[in-house]
Formats: sequence, C-alpha cells, structure tokens
Amino acid sequence: MRDLVSEREYAERCWAALRRMVAGARENVAIGEHTWGDRYTAERLGFYLKTLARDMGEEGDNPPFFGVIAYGAADSGAGEHSRQTYYLGRRHISDAIGRPPMVIDWRAPVSAAFYQASAVEPRGIETRRRFGWSGQTLTSFEDERLSAGEQADSKLVRREIERARVGPMRDIVATIQPEQDTLVRTDLDVSVCVQGAPGTGKTAVGLHRAAYLLYAHRSRLTRNGVLVLGPNRAFLHYISAVLPTLGEVDVEQTTIEQLLDREVRATDTHAAASVKHDVRMADVLRKAVYARIGRPSRPVVVSDESYKWRVNHHEFAQMVVEAEADATTYLTGRERVIARIVAALQRQAEARGQNCNGVWQRRMSRAVTPDVEAVWPQLKADEVLAEVLSDPSAAADGILTADEQDAIRWPRSRKAKSARWTAADAVLLDEVSALLERGPTYGHVIVDEAQDLSPMQCRAIARRSEHSSLTVLGDLAQGTAAWAATDWLTQLGHLGKPTAEIVALSTGYRVPAAVVELANRLLASLDVDVPPTTSFRSDGELTITRVDDLPAAVVESVQRALAQEGSVGVIATDHELPALTEALKTAGINVVAADGDGRVTVVPASLAKGLEYDHVIAVEPADIVASEPHGLNRLYVVLTRAVSRLDVLHQRPLPSELS
Repeated sequence: MRDLVSEREYAERCWAALRRMVAGARENVAIGEHTWGDRYTAERLGFYLKTLARDMGEEGDNPPFFGVIAYGAADSGAGEHSRQTYYLGRRHISDAIGRPPMVIDWRAPVSAAFYQASAVEPRGIETRRRFGWSGQTLTSFEDERLSAGEQADSKLVRREIERARVGPMRDIVATIQPEQDTLVRTDLDVSVCVQGAPGTGKTAVGLHRAAYLLYAHRSRLTRNGVLVLGPNRAFLHYISAVLPTLGEVDVEQTTIEQLLDREVRATDTHAAASVKHDVRMADVLRKAVYARIGRPSRPVVVSDESYKWRVNHHEFAQMVVEAEADATTYLTGRERVIARIVAALQRQAEARGQNCNGVWQRRMSRAVTPDVEAVWPQLKADEVLAEVLSDPSAAADGILTADEQDAIRWPRSRKAKSARWTAADAVLLDEVSALLERGPTYGHVIVDEAQDLSPMQCRAIARRSEHSSLTVLGDLAQGTAAWAATDWLTQLGHLGKPTAEIVALSTGYRVPAAVVELANRLLASLDVDVPPTTSFRSDGELTITRVDDLPAAVVESVQRALAQEGSVGVIATDHELPALTEALKTAGINVVAADGDGRVTVVPASLAKGLEYDHVIAVEPADIVASEPHGLNRLYVVLTRAVSRLDVLHQRPLPSELS
C-alpha cells in the first residue's frame, strides 16, 4: 500500500481530475444552453449540469476519497494502483475515457465490501484503509489487514462520528456501519421499515438509500421519481444538503402538508381532528361518493338524423351495476357507462349501415351524457366533503358515533362555497380526489418520522406508492401526535405495505452514553415496545441543575457552550421561548429559529424531532411533559437531540421518571 506522501500525491491527481470534470460539466452547460431543443429539456439538463458543476467545484469538506480496499499487492509508489485496489468516494472520478476510474462511487457493487467486510469474513480483502482529512488536506490513514484477521475499533470512524457539527446534516458515507449498509442496499422492490432509536442514523440510512436506488435503478426511477417526506420544514432544511452532496439533485423533499397542496385557513378542535384522521373516515367518504349513483328509470334514446337509437332502461341499469362493481375510481366508472352505451348504439347503427367513425362516437358520447349525469353525476372533491361536513349523518351513520359526527359537523353559519379548510380537511380532500380519479405515483417513497402519521395520512402516502416500494423510518418511542402509532404492523397496513420487513436499529452512534442512560429511564412509561438504546460512544457530558431564574441560567449555559466547538440548541415549550430568546439577545448572543443557520438555535419542543445539536439546553422538563398528552414522548425526543453535551435546567421538580 502507498505511504502517506504517495497517498497525498494521489489525492492531488484526483483533485486535478475532478477539476477537469467540473470544467467539462460547465462547458456542457454552456453548449447545451444553445443546442437543446425543447425548453423543458433545456431547463432540466441545465439545472442538473449546473448543480453538478457547483457541487463538484465545492471541494471544501468533501475529499475525493475516504477509503480504499486492496485485494492483492498494490503498487507502493506514486504510479497507477493495481486493478485489485479500489479507492472509494462520494462520486466517481475518472481522468480519461477508457481508463480505469481513479475513484469508485460508494454506491457501486464493489464498494459494498468496504462496509461489510470484517476479520471474520474478509470477503477477499487483504487490506482496508480509512483516511483522515482536514478540509482538502489528507492528514492520516489507518489500515486493517482483514485477511490476516486484524480488525480494530477505528479511531477515524469514531472521530468522524463524534465531530462537532454546525449547520445542515451531512452525509455518512465514510462511517456507514454494516447493518446500515445492508438497509441502504436493500433492493428497490422491497419495502422496509426501520425502527430506529435516537442517533442510530435512520434518517441518514433513508437518504443514502434514496441515493443508492437512484444509482442502481436510475432508468426505472427517472420515470416516476423519488419522494422524501419529512415531518416539518425545519427538518427538511436540516437534511437538505445530504442528497446533493451525494450527487443526487432530482429528488422531491417535502412534508405531507405540502404534498397535499391545499391552502389551510382554519383550525380543527382536537376532537374534530382526531375523528377526521381516523381510518373510518375512508369508509364515510367512500359511502358519500358512491351514494350519488342511482338507478335509471327510463331508456336512453338518441336521435341520429332519420334514425333513433335506443338502450332500454333495464340494459342501462345493468351497465351501471357492472361499472360500479368493476371501476377502480368513480369517474372511471362513469366514463365506462358512457362508453358502453355508445358501444350499444354503435352496434345498432352499424347494423343499419351507418358509418360510426370517431366523429360519430364523440357526438354520441355528448348526446348520452345528460342521461348518465342523471344517474351517475359528475362530482368535485370539495363539494363532496362540504356536504359530508355540513351533515355527516347520511354518510357516517353506522360508522361514526353521534358524538363523533357532532365533532366534525360544520356550524350552520358555515357555507360550503366559502369553505375554509383545515389541515385534516386537506387529507380528506385527497381521499375524495383519489376516489374520483387516480393521482400521481412515485417510483420510491421514503417516509421519516412515520410513527406520527395518522391512518388517513398513511393512506395518502399508500396511494402514491401503490405499485412501488417504501422506506419507512421512525421510532415508536418518539410518537407525539394524538394518533401516534404504537406498533409498526398496524401502521404498515395503513401504508399499504403490511408485509414490509421491520428492522430495529438500537445502537446510537450520535448520542453519547450519558444522554442515552437518562433518556432510557423514560421508556418504561411509554406505551410502546421498543428496545432501549445502547450508545456507540462512551463520551458525553450531562448536567442537571435546579435554578431560580431560568432565562439567566439559559444565558449562562449558552455562554459556556459557545466556548466549545459545535452547535447549540435551546429547547423549551412554546410559551417559554419568547422570554428565553429575549434574554439571549439582551446578552448579545445571536440566535436563529429552527429553520435557520447559526451556532445558537432556539427551538420549540414541538419542532425538535429529527434535529440534532452538539450542545442541547433542555429547559423545564416538567413543562414539556405537561404541555401535551404525549408529553413524556416529547421529553424523550428533546433529551436525545444532544450529540455531545446536555444541560437540563429546571425550576419545578423533575418528572418522577427522571428522578
């Protein structure tokens, strides 16, 4: 294997090749802007190439390679490495067409051995080498001679995992663990559910799986795309840099609310929201839609010049019954009835020698539509839902109780034409729209924090992945929604993937042992069955302090935290945040909101899920617990946002579970 000097020389050659690739990408952009034909293609290819050139040009914190595997003797000088030696990086690097690549993409099949090989099962690898970098400078490496049975706890991996982090989430390609790699490389046709304890990297696994699937199945996924669903905008901002760093920019990342694309202008009561998110609403809405279909009481008669074509009402009724039984959607069934009537008329006309061309068929379709409309009316989702909420009884009797119907019933003063929809209504409108006609689907969907999805939200996602696979990520212990799942089998049923493989990750790589031990005390009081978290790390600092003045104590704690490396997150209930923010600003400390970039972030406990900070200041745990029905789950989330140090500040007695 090369020595450090030779490895640095090879790194410089890789940088040079990378710069040539950047220049080529930029040249292609310049040429393409003048030669691409249609505007859509030009915009898409232009966006891709510009993003590629930008990402490849930002060498900064992403070195050209992070590891190398050697299957046989490698050249010890600065010349070409043997074909049995493979350098691995975030993206493929080549210095000339037709020559072996200088760096292999981490997603390539040969790269799997780097992550999976061990001294017990070396997979033919003689030596695995990991590299340490400081910016663009190669500083060190460490070797494991796997074929000789030598394997040790990697200091470089541990250093990377424990490294202080400020700003958005970064990729983990250099530190992917074997159990994570297995999940990342799961085949496209397989749906998988990851029950991941805090810090186990479940979100990173999902994002890296998206990048891997796009690499391995690009032609299939280009048609329908990949969708990543996160719990809120702050979370999406936090993960936004990962996929572009891995070379993937054409992935839709959004929330379930944004996906449904409805303007929310009203708020439900807790009781109303709970009923609307209940899976029984699917039956209510289906009943409301299909109750509109009647039975014909008269024949269809159409004048055609000197002829009259006729479908008697019994035949018409049979067509309606058959279409209702066979149709996948309401409007498909309606069109099928029209088509069958026209076909019956066409048979009569052709028997009389009539020329039944396309113009004739379209004219007949228009002629019979009023008869079909009387039996199978055209519907709009907004009108259907407004009718259900104005008077639920017709559709909900036998499905919802009287009290549940009252909870969702609109007041008499509310008008359907000026409906102000709630977030729960948006989910119901999506359900009705899907009953009427099919919507778009994706090639693969990745759902994070899936334990907090309601059954009706799950159905909306299931429709968008009906013929594809899902990656479901979550932690039952972190369920905080009123309808939070308590077991994965039920949730996967709502998501349309009841046979998905469930895998538990319980080793926390980002949460230190001191924090894990405190958070694990809460598990016994949560209504879920999950294994306790074990920490990969023996470091970490935990302080629990009772104080008289919370704002002053928070300022002091932040000032101490700023003397060390890394990000700082102040997490408290919504009503405490204004006073804490004001105290920090008065002390001259620059703070940002949860979706901003800065060293000190002030975060409502309700938005902390999925985020992480080197130093977390958790304020008044008793208030966090008392603020909502799933308060203990929320506190579990808050405590496990810390990846190095955790300060717990309180005036009130701590919850008994922590005492």
